This record gives sequence, structure tokens and C-alpha cells, in this order.
Amino acid sequence: MSQSVGRALAILPMLAEGPAGLEQVATRLGVHKTTAMRLLRTLHEHGLVYRQDDQRYRLGARLFALAQAAAESLDVREIAHPHLVQLGELTGHTVHLAVYEDREVMYIDKVDSRYPVRMYSRIGRPVAITVAAVAKLLLADLPEPERRAVAERLEYPMYTPRSTPDAQALLAELAAVREQGWATDFGGHEESINCIGAPIRGADGRTAAACSLSAPNVVVTADELMTLLPQLRRTAAAISDDYSGRVPA
Repeated sequence: MSQSVGRALAILPMLAEGPAGLEQVATRLGVHKTTAMRLLRTLHEHGLVYRQDDQRYRLGARLFALAQAAAESLDVREIAHPHLVQLGELTGHTVHLAVYEDREVMYIDKVDSRYPVRMYSRIGRPVAITVAAVAKLLLADLPEPERRAVAERLEYPMYTPRSTPDAQALLAELAAVREQGWATDFGGHEESINCIGAPIRGADGRTAAACSLSAPNVVVTADELMTLLPQLRRTAAAISDDYSGRVPA
């Protein structure tokens, strides 16, 4: 990658934090203002950034269109979405779809809860990989050497007292998830949030994605959420059938 391309691309995540002026961009990049202006002008010409009336720059509309197109090109998302909507309508809780890509677990779809008290999450953002139910499902399906290598390179922030503390604990939990075929996160990332997850499998039987149900414990307890596990697993199985082209038994 050329230096100019690298610098131009570095501007985009910077502006994702909020609008920034020319001097701020130049300082963050460590370049002269004329260089920063040239990069911003190029991005502006392609619709990737937009100059506001106050002369600050923000992300452009074309970037959002490209992001949406990229998300829609993920077949599993397109296939899963109507099932996720139906699950959300049946349960009333937040539904997520996630994949493992480039060493991160990312949400690629979401159906919001019908309740006024909701969990905060965003499509396209990495999940807390050491505690999230969807992450456990996706990591559990990795080949054992890769699974161990991933666990040993991760950091283990203690979001709550229930967070996974180290690689040994994560590997033990992944072994249990692999055996039982579902996963939970009961207060591991946020003490007030409970989550259950199930795998979505491709034609080769491998876990291609994972879906989950999440709810604050003021809306539903962990035990009450677990009563919805059969429904969640049926939804995951239906998505798996559609995604893999299998005919349901």
C-alpha cells in the first residue's frame, strides 16, 4: 500500500470519531497541512468525506452507501434477516447476528427489542470477544490449535466480576460450548445484560455465523431467558438450512 493511500485511509476512522478540521487531521496524521488538504480533497471528490459549513470534515454519504452494500453482500445476513425479525417479534428481545472475521467477532445485523430498556450495540462494531455468547460459539468451532492460539493471544479485561479471567477459563468454556451447541453470557460484559446464543452452520457443518437473544435483567431474568433457548436454536437451525441449501428433516 502506498504511503498516500495509507494516510488517506487513516483519515476515515479518525472522522468516524466525529468531525475534524484541517489542522486536527494534519496533526493526527503527522503531516503538513497541504498534504492533509490534498488527501481530504481526494476523499471529498469521491464522496467519502464531506466538508461542512464550519470547514470541518465528516464522513461522506457514499461511504455509508458502500458500507451498506458490503453488509448486504454477506449472504448469511441476507438469508438470516427475516428469521431474525421473526424471532424478535416472537420474543420481544434484541436479536444479533455475528461473524468471525480478521481475528474479530463483528455484529452484522440487529433487530431491536420492543422494550424501552435496551442494550447498546452497533452493527459493524467488534463484540467483547472473551465474554459474548456469539463470540464463544464462533471461537469454539475453530480447529483446536487455532482456538488455543487465539485464546492465548487475547487480553482478558474484567468488565464485571463474571467476565472470563484468562485463557484457561476461556478454553474450558469453549470446550463446553462445543459440546452443548449453545452459549451464554450472563453479566459477563454488562452486569445487567443476559444473552444466549446458537450457531448457524454452513453446508460443511462449520459455524458460519452465530445469532443471539439479549435482554436486560430488569426485563427478563437469566432463567427466564433460558426458556427461549429452544426457540433460538430452532431459528438458528432454520437459518442454517436456508444458508446451506439443506432440506429440513
